[in-house]
Amino acid sequence: MTTWATTPATAAPHPVSSDPVRGRTADTASWPRRATGVLLGVPTAALAALHLLLTGAALGPFLLWPRTRPYAYGSLLAGVRRLAALERARRRAFFGDRFPRHYRADDHRLLRYLAVRAGGGLVTGAVLALLGFGAVLVGLLVRGVLRGSLGGEELLTQVLLGGVLLFLAVQGLYSLAALDARTARACFGPSEAELLRRRVAELADSRAAVVRAVDAERRRIERDLHDGVQQRLVALAMLLGRARRGRERDQDPERTDALLRQAHREAREVLTELREVAWRAYPSALDTLGLEEALGGVAGRCAIPLRLRYEVDGPLPEPVRTAAYFVVSECVTNAAKHARASAVEVRLGRTGSLLTVRIEDDGAGGADPAGSGLTGLRGRLAALDGTLHVDSPAGGPTVITAELPCA
Repeated sequence: MTTWATTPATAAPHPVSSDPVRGRTADTASWPRRATGVLLGVPTAALAALHLLLTGAALGPFLLWPRTRPYAYGSLLAGVRRLAALERARRRAFFGDRFPRHYRADDHRLLRYLAVRAGGGLVTGAVLALLGFGAVLVGLLVRGVLRGSLGGEELLTQVLLGGVLLFLAVQGLYSLAALDARTARACFGPSEAELLRRRVAELADSRAAVVRAVDAERRRIERDLHDGVQQRLVALAMLLGRARRGRERDQDPERTDALLRQAHREAREVLTELREVAWRAYPSALDTLGLEEALGGVAGRCAIPLRLRYEVDGPLPEPVRTAAYFVVSECVTNAAKHARASAVEVRLGRTGSLLTVRIEDDGAGGADPAGSGLTGLRGRLAALDGTLHVDSPAGGPTVITAELPCA
């Protein structure tokens, strides 16, 4: 759907372009690539074992003597770092692992990883050798069946035994591959415990940000009611009081009628402003009509031309729907009030389980990502594991992109 809401001065919108991902992810690697990575892991593990054994044996006496220990240990670790970098490249090339770019493991963790990798890789090689030997035996078994030299009982025994051994070998390979992936994650990226600590810290920060955003919203509503609606109601009461006193004293009826007409206009303006405050607090259309119609209301009330592209199929979770509405409402209000924009374009699209909200205006730019409004939006999105990207160079245009997971 495309919606245009215009004021008397109409401006043409400009076209939009598209958009990024975040966090530690892994590309989906095909089975042939993974199998190649497992096979290549055997010689790299043999290299690691040789380095640890031969270099450790050669430097053993120097490692025991305190004066030469730092130099010998440094020589040992130089090779460990190179081999660990080789393993990291293997995991990235054949398994699609994406480790944090600036994360650097300490030397003790690298040494421990290489020792585990050497042992696991050599055991993987042994299992692969047994599988190869089993393939040769299968060939001999088929040859015996074709020649008729195998009886039924012997054939059944061989098939059962071979099936059990094949199952154990495949399970062993699966477990060794899982061990390889787990140790690589623990070495080249934050460990599971560290990730959990970070996650707890992120949740604590997002909760505090949501509390701050709610308090700021309450203060804004109170300010709108006090400085806007309340002042208008006071003026309305004064107008009605003057009209009542004029009628009681039989003063000029035309002046009394004029006061009543002015009071009626003031009452209508109070209702309009009260409706605006209620919409900014929470629009009832969001629950009754859905996000698309609620955003249509934002477009209708916008002081500048607003183009809305709603390209979302299916319903959205309620928290995501609410957050998307307030992102659009806040950004459109900022563009109209502070950016001196002549047009705004809003686009909502859903790709898989990710909702992307993109707001672009042609204003003066220079929006502060650390400002109170954008910080409140960022906290609201962070509570839902969402992100907010702000691109606002001086001179414009300003592009704000919010990403919200819908799962």
